[in-house]
Amino acid sequence: MSSTHIVSIYDEELKYLSRRISEMGGTAEQMVADSVRALVTTDGALAQKVISEDVILDNAERQINEKAIVTIAKRQPMAADLREIMGAIRIAAELERVGDLGKNTAKRVIAVQSSGMPRTLARGLEHLAELTLIQLKEVLDVYATRSVEKAKAIRERDDEIDAIYTSLFRELLTYMMEDPRNITPCTHLLFCAKNIERIGDHATNIAETIYYMATGSQPEGERPKDDTTTSVVTADVTDASE
Repeated sequence: MSSTHIVSIYDEELKYLSRRISEMGGTAEQMVADSVRALVTTDGALAQKVISEDVILDNAERQINEKAIVTIAKRQPMAADLREIMGAIRIAAELERVGDLGKNTAKRVIAVQSSGMPRTLARGLEHLAELTLIQLKEVLDVYATRSVEKAKAIRERDDEIDAIYTSLFRELLTYMMEDPRNITPCTHLLFCAKNIERIGDHATNIAETIYYMATGSQPEGERPKDDTTTSVVTADVTDASE
């Protein structure tokens, strides 16, 4: 077999990994969007669809890992090519987790249906999900372009989602303290809000991996965080007891 042919096969193996990551990203995006829509509209059928689609991401991650391991064993890649393969493994794991979080949100739909949740309580969740989905879409676009500057910008915006999450957390906590009938639906929404906030964290992890793939180094400095829910709970409980 000629060296040119071997290089061509190797290129196809790398393209396979890239294509499968893009497919995983599209599926993960749709699952998250559908899970939030199902929650807000209490659409049980759409929630079941999201739950059933989780296996697609599980299988895709396994296939990517298998292809990556075989490629490393056969080609013994160095430097940038090795980072490309290892990056695909890491990003696949992040996207599989995003799918899990979308599935977990969808699983709450049935419980929310039975709790009689007022629609107004879920509106803040829509805004949080919108920002998170924008971040997820942008980081998947960066995976295609390998833009180091855009990867850094996404990483540095992580605190925006944290701030919205903290605000929503405080709002739901207030509803719970004002009316005991809101405790059950708001508890479900708090879990869903945390799921969505964590999706933003996974998008940021992907941005850091892309940065590493492109440069061979990790981004400098601590990732900005603005999740103050622990102090919010402490402050609100103290206020309520006074």
